[in-house]
Amino acid sequence: MPLPCLATLFVMLVALAGRALAGPLVPTPEGRVEGVQVQDVAVFKGLPYAAPPVGPSRWRAPQPAPGWQGTRDASEFGRACMQMPGLSLKAGGDPGPLGEDCLTLNVWTPQVDAQASLPVMVWLHGGALIFGAGNLPIYDGGALARRGVVVVTINYRLGPLGYFVHPALDREAAGGPANFGLLDQIAALQWVRRNIAAFGGDARRVTVFGQSAGAQSVLALMASPPARGLFQQAIAQSPYGVPSHSRDQARATGIRVADAVGLPGAKATMVQLRDVPAQQLAQLQGDGLSLAPSLIVGDAAMPRPLLDAFRDGRQAAVPLIIGSNSDDASVALAFGLQPQALVKRLGAARILVGPLYPGVTDDAELGRQVVRDVVFTTFARRLAVLHAKRAPTWRYYFDNVPGGARADAPGAAHGAEVTAVFGTDDVCQCLGAPLTRADIALRERLLQRWVAFARGGKPDVPGSPAWPADGLWRAQVLAWGSDESLQPAFMRDRLNAFIGALRLVQTVQPAGR
Repeated sequence: MPLPCLATLFVMLVALAGRALAGPLVPTPEGRVEGVQVQDVAVFKGLPYAAPPVGPSRWRAPQPAPGWQGTRDASEFGRACMQMPGLSLKAGGDPGPLGEDCLTLNVWTPQVDAQASLPVMVWLHGGALIFGAGNLPIYDGGALARRGVVVVTINYRLGPLGYFVHPALDREAAGGPANFGLLDQIAALQWVRRNIAAFGGDARRVTVFGQSAGAQSVLALMASPPARGLFQQAIAQSPYGVPSHSRDQARATGIRVADAVGLPGAKATMVQLRDVPAQQLAQLQGDGLSLAPSLIVGDAAMPRPLLDAFRDGRQAAVPLIIGSNSDDASVALAFGLQPQALVKRLGAARILVGPLYPGVTDDAELGRQVVRDVVFTTFARRLAVLHAKRAPTWRYYFDNVPGGARADAPGAAHGAEVTAVFGTDDVCQCLGAPLTRADIALRERLLQRWVAFARGGKPDVPGSPAWPADGLWRAQVLAWGSDESLQPAFMRDRLNAFIGALRLVQTVQPAGR
C-alpha cells in the first residue's frame, strides 16, 4: 500500500479510536458536555450552574451560566469556593484549587438516558458555611449511583463572600440579598430541575440532603419561598440549634470586615469592597469578623428565623429525615460554643441538669453531653415535632464507632455518618480503626435507607426493622450503634426539659459573634 494511503488509514484509525474512547455525552441548554465513565457510572464534573460571581457580580444573586460552543470537557472538578486554606483538609479532605469562580456542580449517574427517570439526590456539604466543597473524595457519588440514583454535589459561596451585609450593599439594593450561598444552592436546584432529565434523573423526585451547615441549609431551603417546589424530600444530618444572625448583626460584622481589609468601615463603597482580593476576604481571622456557622435572617431567601418558620408551618410540606450523632459536641469548640456557659444558662432557667444525666460525674463529660443534646439532639427533636404536623418525619441517632475504637471514643463524632451515607469508608482516613464486618453491614443498611427514601419517600429496606415516623405523641428514634434499634423513649425526659428551655438556649451565641 502506498505511503500516503497508510498515513490516511492511520489517521482514520486514530479518529475511530478517539470516538470509541470518548466519554458519555449529554446536551444541556448551555452546550454539550462530555464526562468520564468510571466502571458502570458516568461522571460529569465542574458543570457551571451559574455565571462566575466575580467583579461586579460579587455579592449579587447568581446569574445564568453563559453558554459555550462545541463540547465542554467535564472530566475535572471546578474550583472550590474561596475559604481559609487548610480548614477543609483538616475536616474532610482536600477541596483542590480555590477560586471565586466556583459555582459548579458534579453529577454521578448510572444511566445517561433521558427516559430513565431515576431519583435524584442533591448534596449540600458542611463546613460551618466557611469551608468545604462538593469536590471532596468522601462525597464521591459513585456508590449511591450504583444503587440506582443520580447524585449531584455542589459548591456554593462561603464566608464573607457568601454571607454578607454592609451599608454600601444596602444602598445598592435596600433589603436585598444577604445569603448569597443559600441563593447559590437555590440556583443549583433550578439547574437540576432544568437539566437532570438528560442525565437520567427525574426532576419530580429530588431529595436534598446535607450535613452540619449543609443540614442547616436543607432546613433553610425548606423554609425559603424561592426554593419552594425545587425538591420533594429532605434529609438533615446533624443540623444545629445555633441562632441565625439578624440583618443588623450581619451589617455590624460587614463593617468590621471592611475595617479589617483596610477600608473605611461603614463608609466603604461597593467599588472598593469588590476590589478587595478574594483571598484576603477568605483568610480574615479575628473576633467579630465571621458569621459562622449561621445564616442571616432578613432577605428573600430567608425572611424568617428557622424555628419561627417551622413553628408557624411556613416550611415546605416534604417528607423529612432528621437526626444527630452521639458525639456531635466534638465540633462545639470549632463553633465557639462554651459548655460551661451553656450549663450555667440552663441553671439560670432552673433546669437541673445533673439529674438528667445519671451516672455522669465528670464536669467535662457533663458539659460535652449537654452541648450535644441542647445544640443537636434537642434541636432535631424539636424540628421533628414541628414538621411532623406538616409531613412524614423520621428521626435517627447515629452512634456507630468502628469496633476497634469504641473503648477510647466518646461516641460518633460530628460528620462520622457521612462516609457511611456515601459508601466512601474506604477513602476516609477518619474512622480511627478498621471497620468490623458488623460495622460494614450496618453502614450499608444506612446507605440503603437513604436510597429507599429517595426512591419512594420511606426509609424502609427489606431485612431491617420498619422505621416508624416520629411525632409529638409517638416519639420514635432509629438508633445506629453496634446494630439498628428502635428507641421510642429515647432521651425523653432530658429532651422534654431542654425543649421547654429552647428560647433561652437560642440566645446562647458562639464566642466572638
